[in-house]
Amino acid sequence: MRKKIEIYDTTLRDGTQGEGVNMSLADKLDIAQALDAMGIDFIEGGWPGSNPKDIEFFERSKDLDLKTSKITAFGSTHRAGVKPEDDFFLTKLIEANADIITIFGKTWDLHVEQALRISPDTNLDMIHGSVAHLLKTTGKPVFYDAEHFFDGFKSDPGYALATILAAVDGGASRVILCDTNGGVMPHELAHAIREVRKEIPGLKLGIHVHNDGGVGVANTLRAIEEGVIQVHGTINGIGERCGNVDLTSVLPNLELKMGYQCVPEGNLKELTKLSRRVWEYLGMTGPLGQPFVGPAAFAHKGGIHVSAVQRNPSTYEHIEPELVGNSRKILISELAGGSNLRAKLSNRYPELEESSAAKNILEEIQDREHAGYSFENADGSFDLVVRRHIGKFNKLFETLYYRIYSPSNEEHSDTDGLIEASVKVLVDGVEILHAAEGHGPVDALNKALRKALIASFPVVNELHLTDYGVKVINSTEETAAKVRVYIEHSFQGEIFGTVGVNVDVIKASWNALVEAYHYALLQDQDFKADLTEAGS
Repeated sequence: MRKKIEIYDTTLRDGTQGEGVNMSLADKLDIAQALDAMGIDFIEGGWPGSNPKDIEFFERSKDLDLKTSKITAFGSTHRAGVKPEDDFFLTKLIEANADIITIFGKTWDLHVEQALRISPDTNLDMIHGSVAHLLKTTGKPVFYDAEHFFDGFKSDPGYALATILAAVDGGASRVILCDTNGGVMPHELAHAIREVRKEIPGLKLGIHVHNDGGVGVANTLRAIEEGVIQVHGTINGIGERCGNVDLTSVLPNLELKMGYQCVPEGNLKELTKLSRRVWEYLGMTGPLGQPFVGPAAFAHKGGIHVSAVQRNPSTYEHIEPELVGNSRKILISELAGGSNLRAKLSNRYPELEESSAAKNILEEIQDREHAGYSFENADGSFDLVVRRHIGKFNKLFETLYYRIYSPSNEEHSDTDGLIEASVKVLVDGVEILHAAEGHGPVDALNKALRKALIASFPVVNELHLTDYGVKVINSTEETAAKVRVYIEHSFQGEIFGTVGVNVDVIKASWNALVEAYHYALLQDQDFKADLTEAGS
């Protein structure tokens, strides 16, 4: 049986201290349920008494039907000169009525002398008294965060150990060693943990590190090797400054490579979904190359790499992507070879195996990327290139022209900044003209094009624009520079992108938009043809 490592998530508390991170109460409750579904042992909900949102979280969390996770309330030791029973924040911790209470205290003599400005003995009394009071009053487990432990141990090992003994004597059931500044190195961390375990045998330790030195994951894994049983971190590594250790890296490393059990069997395959869900709640886009769970974590671009992966994925993949709920991605670019095409298109266009079109397709991709296009994420545009070369591009409509009209606010004060666009298309030899208003030229063009096509192709109602981005390609040309427009759509459960390039941003946007409609309609046509063939 694998050894269990406790996972303590502090996304909802420590994670919210990251720049640009803001969660509503509803977000926090939803994320708590997602963490429980993953099988996280402890969820730190916040610091009751520090703000109304955290107080309400602990009230509302009682209504959550959590299967695995225990809710933890976070706070500090009582203030100097105030008895534990009279301290405002300890009282709020008790009133929160969480499953677990975690408090932090000062370990580093520098903080005791310069931040708290109290005597070392007074600090020890505060640690002991706070833990003992919380344990006696609530009867619930108390975890103790030894803040700045590793810096404190460097400065005065004896005093750092004395602060831990104060917490243990007070009744703390876990002591968490914190690298609060995030600057300790793995060998220093390992030495300090060994000394703690030698001086206090049998103590159940946790590890809480920040990532300021870029070694948060390494430090956490090293701590586990030294006998630590509990890991503190956040989903996606969000947190103050450079963030907390990223649990989406820690969990798979511990489970898949070191043989520990962190979450219930089978739950690790939900990790990518959890990561992206948290990014969505924060209104952020995670790093493409985020280990294990990033969109590019298993993306292959070089032709030699793709060829090798096709023969044996372990040649360029350290784990199977499916183990963490991710998937392999074959990228198409000017660096691609025939293996990229075959790997990406073998299911959709098996005729490419025997066709001579692959060479021509790659040449066109290279030429267009040289002109500023990028097909890595523009699967819709790439598919149209392939279709044209293998004779599967059925031109269902033709665009004749578009016009954009922007009335001045002085002439039309009631327009609310709306832009008007008209579009003329040709469908089955019939010219169709429609106009529409939108919030900006691209919105107006999209609406006008949809109106022009919907009578002939009702399925366009299922096409929804989900993202729009513009990048200047050759900025040295200043106002004459080309721009690359990327447009993302969802259609019948698929997310796809199209790309347009021009010196005119509207023209580039129009080209990307038209390609999106062509791609969606051709996909729908293929789907209906497959149904007909299956029925016959």
